Amino acid sequence: MKSYDVVVIGAGHAGCEAAYAAARLGASTLLITLNMDHIAQMSCNPAIGGVGKGQVVREIDACGGAQGFVTDASAVQFRLLNRGKGPAVRSPRAQCDKVCYQRGMKYLLEITENLDILQSEAVDFEVDEKSRRITGVVTQFGIVIPCRSVVLSSGTFLRGKLHFGLQDFPGGRVGDAAASAMSNALENTLKLRLGRLKTGTPSRILAKTIDFSNMEKQPAEAQGDHFSFWGNWNQSLPLPRTREREMPCYMVYTNNKTAEIVRENLEQAPLYQGKIEGIGARYCPSFEDKVVRFAHHERHLLFLEPEGEFTGEYYINGFSTSLPPKIQELMIKTLPGFENAVISRYAYAIEYDFVFPDQTERTLRSRYWENFFTAGQINGTSGYEEAAGQGLVAGCNAALYAGGKEPVEFPRDKSYIGVMIDDLISKEIVEPYRLFTSRAEYRLHLRQDNADLRLCEFAHNLGLLPENKYQQFAQYRDLSVETENIARNTVYKGKSILDHFKKYSGEFDSTVEMPCSGEALAFLDNSPLREKVLTQLAITAHYDGYLARENESIKRLQKLELWKIPADFDYTAIPGLRNEARMKLVKAAPSTLAQAARLDGVTPSEIGLLQIHLTRLKHQKKEHKE
Repeated sequence: MKSYDVVVIGAGHAGCEAAYAAARLGASTLLITLNMDHIAQMSCNPAIGGVGKGQVVREIDACGGAQGFVTDASAVQFRLLNRGKGPAVRSPRAQCDKVCYQRGMKYLLEITENLDILQSEAVDFEVDEKSRRITGVVTQFGIVIPCRSVVLSSGTFLRGKLHFGLQDFPGGRVGDAAASAMSNALENTLKLRLGRLKTGTPSRILAKTIDFSNMEKQPAEAQGDHFSFWGNWNQSLPLPRTREREMPCYMVYTNNKTAEIVRENLEQAPLYQGKIEGIGARYCPSFEDKVVRFAHHERHLLFLEPEGEFTGEYYINGFSTSLPPKIQELMIKTLPGFENAVISRYAYAIEYDFVFPDQTERTLRSRYWENFFTAGQINGTSGYEEAAGQGLVAGCNAALYAGGKEPVEFPRDKSYIGVMIDDLISKEIVEPYRLFTSRAEYRLHLRQDNADLRLCEFAHNLGLLPENKYQQFAQYRDLSVETENIARNTVYKGKSILDHFKKYSGEFDSTVEMPCSGEALAFLDNSPLREKVLTQLAITAHYDGYLARENESIKRLQKLELWKIPADFDYTAIPGLRNEARMKLVKAAPSTLAQAARLDGVTPSEIGLLQIHLTRLKHQKKEHKE
């Protein structure tokens, strides 16, 4: 059997990005999937992006990843959320044709150099206990695939169980079998601790049976925004593309009748009858959970989202439920415009196994198996975007390890991806993790508009970003730096040009007159990058003083990040540490003082004790060498 540098198990959004990253780094890569036709399936809502999530997609794209430009090819609507707020919380979101997205990602992977794809089930691992390494992946056919590293991105498939009321069925999603053998391998072969989480999906409705006439339409935005920074390169790829780019969504509200049907049938809800042991996402509750927890709300907003341009199905965002199909029929009929609606696919809840992420490093490598990486819902997250961001990191690091190089960490102060991973391994995960802009201490720096300025250089140095993309970025970066220098140092009507740009509140409008003499910035006039560069200037002007203060805070963080904590560090040898702090530190095994400082229950004075002990350790090692 052919040997591979990297074997990626699972071809959801995490697995696709992991395989694509590993292959771009030159690693011979195999992607194993249960079903070739379900690669990158949009199992839940047909959309990419959103608050916090859109920033991650832009970061993936800045690192040469796939999700952004496949979204651009398959988009049927694009919106910039929070446009009326500050630039730091504006977030891109696109409705996608889910079939076009799935086929586009599948084809992209199929034509990628160094990447093979196999339809099979991975059921176990061959391991070398002495070196704590996985040496091969075992398939359902008894074939052992030798490899140097493994990425597991199993989504909701590990011992997946589907709940329709009090009935339940094994499955990774409707129409796909569960992957129970892999759960057994994680527990028995790799000796990892597993937990259970839960998520859900709403019913789908046939559009021809919905009366849209009295609903509020949510049209696409007219401007040509997109996810990918590499527009020209994207256009040259032979990916399937949607033709209808401005399909509207619709808004509708539930009512007391809807809630009353739920309250009358809670005895048939598995969530309230103890049939579901997995914990669901707090920020994406089922509709029955909304009715119980927010009983004071008379109505709840729902969004009707098209599933694509060549399908007659609509997704009801906000109406997830695990109630029985017959109750779902009653609930749907209470919605305005749904009096004659026909359900094409019933809603359901799904629970599945995950690996407690305190067993994982910030590189997404296992703390116990040096060539085993995990990405996506197996780490306790929710969402396509969070999964893809982890896939990028896990695939990159699996390839680096296979090539004899040290894995890298994505810094918390440079990326939302870094924020997410640091949160996962530092905090107690008791529910599916969801990323928000509020989770980042430095969100003025971590904006969706500057992901390229933050990460392209980093990605190019790693080998993730190809030269043609890097040169495109470098041209924009150099032009932006030159423009900002001129704007700061050129005075117009008593103040710098940069100060004049504050009038735009972080969004440059090219339709109005320039707020300064045109001569100083005339060199931009014929540049295709003019509007992008001036928008970046307007954002810099808007946040100028705040960014300077945030930079000081980032410098303090970076100093703590430089204090590395050895993996075998003995916390019991430090007098003065409280038992609570010692237990948290042992469990989390932070790799730096900065990460230790973010642990709940570890005080600043205890960080000081760690700093003193690390200094002594450093001196002892130096004396030993001498």
